Amino acid sequence: MALRREMSDLLAKGPPPLSPTGLNALRYELTNAIDDLRGNRILQEVIAIGASLHPRLVELALRGRGRWNGTGKWAPRLLGEIDTGLADRFDKAFQTLFTNGDVQLVIELVEAELAPHGGTLFGGDCRVASGSWRVI
Repeated sequence: MALRREMSDLLAKGPPPLSPTGLNALRYELTNAIDDLRGNRILQEVIAIGASLHPRLVELALRGRGRWNGTGKWAPRLLGEIDTGLADRFDKAFQTLFTNGDVQLVIELVEAELAPHGGTLFGGDCRVASGSWRVI
């Protein structure tokens, strides 16, 4: 019983803040994705980019607001719990992207979610590979 209460309290407290490294990784990945969407793409590529972009943007939206991340069917539920307007913007933007390839609403949504975290990030992003990945 004590363990259950402790876990419940831990979950209610929320996740730790995103680390600067984790936040910058998200910023870079989202920036790269919307840059790809701005290119001249066929619908199949737009859908593939959008499919990979959605969970990362949900992660930024939730974690950036101090909430636990959720994927799959939990993503729209959790977005709706914190802000129904935000959930509606996600729904409309991605429905538009997936049904007719119109990328503008998704780009605007990504930029709006990135803005409180420093905006887009290309320049200055540096990731160091683990020493075990290096070939000498």
